[in-house]
Amino acid sequence: MAAVYAVLVLLLFAFQRSMLYIPQPRSPGAPGSTMNLRVDDADLVVSTLVRDGPKAVIYFGGNAEDVSQSLADIARTFPQHAIFMLHYRGYGGSTGKPTEAAIHRDAAALLAKVRVKFPEVTLVGRSLGSGVAVRLAAQSPVERLVLVTPYDSIANVAASVYPFLPVRSMMLDRYESLLHAPKVTAPTTIVIAELDEVIPRASSERLAKHFAPGVVHTWIIRGKGHNTIQNSIDYSKALAGGPP
Repeated sequence: MAAVYAVLVLLLFAFQRSMLYIPQPRSPGAPGSTMNLRVDDADLVVSTLVRDGPKAVIYFGGNAEDVSQSLADIARTFPQHAIFMLHYRGYGGSTGKPTEAAIHRDAAALLAKVRVKFPEVTLVGRSLGSGVAVRLAAQSPVERLVLVTPYDSIANVAASVYPFLPVRSMMLDRYESLLHAPKVTAPTTIVIAELDEVIPRASSERLAKHFAPGVVHTWIIRGKGHNTIQNSIDYSKALAGGPP
């Protein structure tokens, strides 16, 4: 029995990144256009919709999301903003392999590039991307932060799924959003799916408590799950920053 347990631990450790990151291709005929973002060790694809004015949205998607498929919804929600959606390493034609450290460097590089023309930047992070957005907002102040189905820590979420394994000590990419949240000063909206079956609602609510007082307001999207939250008529209103 001990040998079986040890093998299970070893397999989980060896394949953890393939379980966390599920790269998706960019769909043919996806809306908008693309730009290339060259970083030291990768060529990244960014789906874009460029508009005039000082405002932009940078969007970080989920672990199995083709972000180009969300471009039209985000563009409608933010009609005065240019839109930039990062395809993580290995996703949508971007080269390289995804890791937390690499994705954070890539996100910071994209923010720096976007700010050259668009000084008023809103970060939107969904699911896995919420951890990318929180950390970036903590290190580079932005106009606004929007988190959709976020978690307090990927390590904590994984530990709730595998309570019989030493997950917290094994995780290579931990996305500890709760450690970065206190440093965020931008007005922040947290959008929670009432029936989220992937990120426990309690995890999102714990994250909210780690922000400074007055920084966060929270939306609960009733009757929707992790992958159906965008189907609610309240979803766009929540992202746009209307009152709950």
